[in-house]
Amino acid sequence: MNIRIVTDSTCDLPEEIVSRQSITVVPMYINVGNESYLDGINLSRAEFYAQLPNYSTTPKTATPGTEAFIQAYDRLADEGAQAILSIHISETLSATVTSARIAAAQYTRIPVTVLDSSQLSLGTGFLVEKAAQMAQAGRSMDEIVSALQEAAKRAYVFASLETLEYLRRSGRMNSAIARFGEILQVKPLLHMHQGKATAHRTRTQKRARARLLAWLAEYAPFEKLAVLHAGVQEEAEALYEQVRSFFPQDTVSIVQITPALGAHLGIGALGFACISKE
Repeated sequence: MNIRIVTDSTCDLPEEIVSRQSITVVPMYINVGNESYLDGINLSRAEFYAQLPNYSTTPKTATPGTEAFIQAYDRLADEGAQAILSIHISETLSATVTSARIAAAQYTRIPVTVLDSSQLSLGTGFLVEKAAQMAQAGRSMDEIVSALQEAAKRAYVFASLETLEYLRRSGRMNSAIARFGEILQVKPLLHMHQGKATAHRTRTQKRARARLLAWLAEYAPFEKLAVLHAGVQEEAEALYEQVRSFFPQDTVSIVQITPALGAHLGIGALGFACISKE
């Protein structure tokens, strides 16, 4: 069966992987004042992070509508797809998977299965890549979904943030708590596993980095691993050099996160996405 894979732009997969694996990416919306952009289409990551400190209004993000997914499914059906697996950012973080489910329920040309990745960024992307590889190898839908559900149990994303300001602006954190954290110079850390996003905090950047490295050692060895960052390429490269012995062969090494996530996390976010070995 010809199974095709659909995801959304929060997956952070590099374009060469998306192209090679014939993955369809439905873009999120980035709204800045009266301007609306399609994530990765008419707003690049470099442009977004260069402009982020200068925006007069806080960027907002929006989920693709049901019609965007139906159009994507139609294109794949026209290309000969016999079934579609649509994999998206955790429903605890975004309504994207709900929109995809509504579209799938309305779609009648070919079967569409929707899967909540329970992750974000390359935590989702690594699962999407695995699904595409299995689909190209001729595996069945049940086999692919089962394998992804098992791999999701071993998928983690964790990062330190430079500031709480962007979470406060985006409405993802109470403003009083954010201001209190800034006054105390708290260094926040975010940890995502199986749909549960948890917040941790340290008092210094040094301790934040130590916590990231402790998690990295705890989850090693790895099937997949990447450094994630928001507008701090040099820091990401330095972190990669520090931990490169952890990296498996033939894996993405450093990825700048999509504006759809950077709008909430802000410049300076730095961490890892990984799938531990079985």
